[in-house]
Amino acid sequence: MGKKLLKNASIVDVHGIRMGDVLIDDEVILKIGTDISDPNATVYDLEGKHLLPGVIDDQVHFREPGLTHKGNIASESRAAVAGGITTFMEQPNTNPQTVTIAKLEKKFQMAADSAFANYSFLFGGTNDNLEELKRLDKNACSGVKLFLGSSTGNMLVDDEAVIEQIFLNTEMVISAHCEDEGTIKRNLETFKNQYGDAIPIPLHPQIRSEEACYLSSSKAIALAKKTGARLHVFHLSTGKETELFRNDIPLSEKKITAEVCIHHLWFSDADYDTKGTLIKWNPAVKTASDRERLWEALLDDRLDVIATDHAPHLMEEKQNVYTKAPSGGPLVQHALPAMLEKFHDGVISLEKIVEKMCLNPAILFQIDRRGVIKEGYFADLVAVDLDDPWQVTPDTIAYKCGWSPFDGHTFRSQITHTFVNGHLAYENGRFSEHRNAKRLTFDRA
Repeated sequence: MGKKLLKNASIVDVHGIRMGDVLIDDEVILKIGTDISDPNATVYDLEGKHLLPGVIDDQVHFREPGLTHKGNIASESRAAVAGGITTFMEQPNTNPQTVTIAKLEKKFQMAADSAFANYSFLFGGTNDNLEELKRLDKNACSGVKLFLGSSTGNMLVDDEAVIEQIFLNTEMVISAHCEDEGTIKRNLETFKNQYGDAIPIPLHPQIRSEEACYLSSSKAIALAKKTGARLHVFHLSTGKETELFRNDIPLSEKKITAEVCIHHLWFSDADYDTKGTLIKWNPAVKTASDRERLWEALLDDRLDVIATDHAPHLMEEKQNVYTKAPSGGPLVQHALPAMLEKFHDGVISLEKIVEKMCLNPAILFQIDRRGVIKEGYFADLVAVDLDDPWQVTPDTIAYKCGWSPFDGHTFRSQITHTFVNGHLAYENGRFSEHRNAKRLTFDRA
């Protein structure tokens, strides 16, 4: 690919913002400094723009294989690149499920053939695949995923003896969806007796309740402490759960970590009246108080990562009655713009956005040479114009499903350039059809 020289950028890292140039040689960052020149480099003048590391999204559902009417690796990774996400970790609840090493490698081949962003996958733990999990090399993929509450794909792991054995038998990060199934079933039955299938959507957070979340996450954390396992709790949705996590040690020393998703930081139960099933997620979007406490825990470092849980469904599927409307929604294209809105509102700094969306996922999953703008690291870079408003409309949406929960919203910041391993994958609304994505490698001794 040759050399590229990014000039006059405001370079953002966790320690601050500095003016400078970045020289890329093929796939890596060769030099960072001021007044860099190279007669062999293609020059991109980024004056007035901020340069961020590429976002690493540790939780997406790109629907391939088996659910490709909703999305696929190509379509959704392309949308991710438009949103400044240069790396994704895809979940195992596809069809077939990613619960054997052979199926895992098949998905890696699918991504090698079609992904526009760097990729890895999580291996799904089940009630009966412990022996297969034991055979999994610790550097093969992002980690292990457990559904400790049922969600899309019916991968509930509810055998407590098996769960403990999984915790005891892997060195990899165990990422967990935590909702107590018994509590959810009882709540659902109560409201079905009252409303049938047409349960009002504002009752969703009472069905997938604070109690269901806290029971499951606190139990998983207790087991992780007992076994010494490395546990990462996905998509926290309640303020109460934030009390389970600590901020008195560096992320690299934490054995129990947590993620919060865009939708739980943006929406509240007040939005169900206007958004309806379009903001039906598992775990549910809950109260404004929960949202406020999630923000507090994110900013004081009890919560470590911001992710999307991108999970597209067709609009016709989402428009079903409550019990038949699937949970999940598309977010990868709009996650970084949404967080930049919160920067404009004075809620979070650019440095903190980079920490939670770029650096911390790399540290947490021990990803090799990504997550920071640094000489010798892969050139995954995102240029952002903080003063270029644009409205989310159907013609700007890149998801295969064709809709967004942000439809109609005007964002104040716009992503102008996305580089994936030094390749300009996206520029001012135009996509490169060339793919330069790579399978993630890990630095796990």
